[in-house]
Amino acid sequence: MADVKQQQAAGMAGAAPDDGAVVTDAADAAEDFVAPERGSAEELLDAGAGDPLDPMRHSAAHVMAEAVMDLFPVTKLGIGPAIQDGFYYDFQLDRPLRPDDLAAIEARMAGSVAADHPFVRRELSPEEGRAFFAEHDQPFKVEILDDLAAKAKADGTPMPPTSVYEHGDFVDLCKGPHVESTGKIGPFKLLAVAGAYWRGDEKRPMLQRIYGTVWPTQEELEQYQWRRAEAKKRDHRKLGIQLDLFSFHDVSPGSAFWHPKGQKIWRTLEGAMRELQDRRGYQEVSTPILVHKKLWEQSGHWANYDDNMFRVEVENQTFSLKPMNCPESTFIYRSRLRSYRDLPIRYSEYGRLHRNERSGTLSGLTRVRQFIQDDAHIYVRPDQLADEIEALLGEVREAYSWVGLEPRFAFATKPDKAIGDPALWERAEALVKAALDRAGGDYVIKPKDGTFYAPKIDIYIDDALGREWQMATIQADLVMLPERFDLSYIDESGQPQRPIAIHRAIYGSLERFIGILVEHFAGAFPLWLAPVQAVIIPIADRHIEAAQELAGVLGARGLRIEVDGSDNRMQNKIRVAQEQKVPYMIVLGDREIEAREGTLRRRGAEKGEPQETLGWDALADRLSAESSERRVG
Repeated sequence: MADVKQQQAAGMAGAAPDDGAVVTDAADAAEDFVAPERGSAEELLDAGAGDPLDPMRHSAAHVMAEAVMDLFPVTKLGIGPAIQDGFYYDFQLDRPLRPDDLAAIEARMAGSVAADHPFVRRELSPEEGRAFFAEHDQPFKVEILDDLAAKAKADGTPMPPTSVYEHGDFVDLCKGPHVESTGKIGPFKLLAVAGAYWRGDEKRPMLQRIYGTVWPTQEELEQYQWRRAEAKKRDHRKLGIQLDLFSFHDVSPGSAFWHPKGQKIWRTLEGAMRELQDRRGYQEVSTPILVHKKLWEQSGHWANYDDNMFRVEVENQTFSLKPMNCPESTFIYRSRLRSYRDLPIRYSEYGRLHRNERSGTLSGLTRVRQFIQDDAHIYVRPDQLADEIEALLGEVREAYSWVGLEPRFAFATKPDKAIGDPALWERAEALVKAALDRAGGDYVIKPKDGTFYAPKIDIYIDDALGREWQMATIQADLVMLPERFDLSYIDESGQPQRPIAIHRAIYGSLERFIGILVEHFAGAFPLWLAPVQAVIIPIADRHIEAAQELAGVLGARGLRIEVDGSDNRMQNKIRVAQEQKVPYMIVLGDREIEAREGTLRRRGAEKGEPQETLGWDALADRLSAESSERRVG
């Protein structure tokens, strides 16, 4: 897949705070909030992302900035936008913030809310606006205004008036919108402090970013705080260690070291997808990891994405580790002449990809430098596109049903930096929209959010905590692969025609998909996906031999079984299995061995809950049947 947004930003723009700053919750803040990097002056003045609560969130950010200025009068103000579930503001202070500072800031904010100051918008001339913020020693605000003036001059347009909002004695450069007055701000809580480079540029000053959240009611605030606390418990980075799934090491930053149990989850997901692909007629391929830069120049990635590539110099030539698989599949397609009868051709590839993500953005499995995608490139005739997209949406629904997720769809259209003939783009968008309409179901339109070479269908899910994740993507490419790599097939009249290339991933990055699943299930995977499906617990040492025999019976049916032959007492063995979130425990004692039975105990069983005792063959039948169903619960 060439979609560079596959790995959702899970971290903050920036790096670690200065020594002594409040950092204990910084990682948690990074997981709770998606704080976009803001480079241009227009982005810096963007108040929020369009959520109905954003005016309240943005207003709370202003009130927080007022409180910080009251407590630290020499503060230099950065920006304070609304973000998902909250807000932040960036400050340059004369010392690192301490935990008790947040409490003091909250108290000052509460006073401002109680005072019910109205938010008043004023317009100043560009000269007046710059002079005001220069006089108040706010260099970051002056820089924004200077950038806006430079852009207006370059565009040959007049500099717009400077818009400021004030409440009480506090005045800030701002486009709005805000609530009517500070008294309209609901219950709020400051959550964390972390470091953030000004404008996301590591060569610029490091500021201190305070994150907060605000809600219309106290009940909603408490629900959010519960979700946040639950998210900390479910953090896949912690559970990955607890469950012995994976680890990360500084010898290869941003790359997971998969332990045996984690690799079992990986291979189980991979096997399920391969089975689906076999039913749909995919052919699996494999292409090189190290590729000459001329390929990326031909595809357009070198001009649009070269900063994210790992470069390798070999004999005075430049290569890169591939960040996506798509251009290489064209060499396999072009290896022989293709007829209209050959299409569709579906190439699948589990390609190992590398992207040069900045160290400050790396976050467990959800933001990595090395990952594998369940990638596919499908070559179709135009008359086949609608059927193929409809089938792909069905593949997505089926695969997500295995883990109890319900997909939602969004149609992303041509971006400003698109390559290729506008007429081809218009045709591609019309074909994809027609296919979506034909497939049925609701979808939203995301204007200008396609890739640089194709419109796309983005797939979203909500996890168990109601958090939204962007997952799979389906792209209809009439430009990059077909045109730039001169792909063709021979039609019924013997004439060469361009195929359409569909780029698709369903899991997307398997690393990221597994990280999301760890948090969605809190590590308690459904039976079919659990790395250990059952632990056999011999009550005493004399029962170990029979336990190993039973493990052989169950293992022969393809089940993943362990025997706890430790010196622990039976109740301790059960507790350990519960902590490891194993779906089933099978207890063996004298009575069970004599009858060739096992007592089956379910994960999370309540004390006193009835337990089944089944014969060994019946146990094998029961567990293998349940495992083969690929269902949740």
